[in-house]
Amino acid sequence: QQYAQMVYKFLLSRTCNQDLAEELTQETFYQAVKSIHRFDNSCAISTWLCAIAKNQFLSYKRKHPITDEIESYDEPSPSAEDDVIAQRNRTELLRRLHLCPEPYREILYLRIFGALSFKEIGDIVGKTENWARVTFYRGKEKLRKELEENEK
Repeated sequence: QQYAQMVYKFLLSRTCNQDLAEELTQETFYQAVKSIHRFDNSCAISTWLCAIAKNQFLSYKRKHPITDEIESYDEPSPSAEDDVIAQRNRTELLRRLHLCPEPYREILYLRIFGALSFKEIGDIVGKTENWARVTFYRGKEKLRKELEENEK
């Protein structure tokens, strides 16, 4: 119970699909219970669970190749024109985000789509909360500059 929400948010940041994130969260905890004997306390349990979750996600991706479309959870736009503009901007943002180098890409995904705290992000990647904050800021600034240059 203590880690379920964090694992769910982590998977939601990867899948952008609530149902799939729930399914993979359940599978993550099933696998964790099956392999609890392998947990050696060399890392935080949250890090271990997120590693299992990441493996579950990668396994799912191998078994179910997906298109580049990402489901949108945004509220409907007031007009068709606004909807087209919003979708174009979202697509461009996601394209740029996908091209970001690591670790920026993962930190941005976890913060934006997973809505994780900087402390949770730090725990997941095995770094400090401050490192997660700085990395997020630098990644966000890199994205902002690229989007501004694209508009010119």
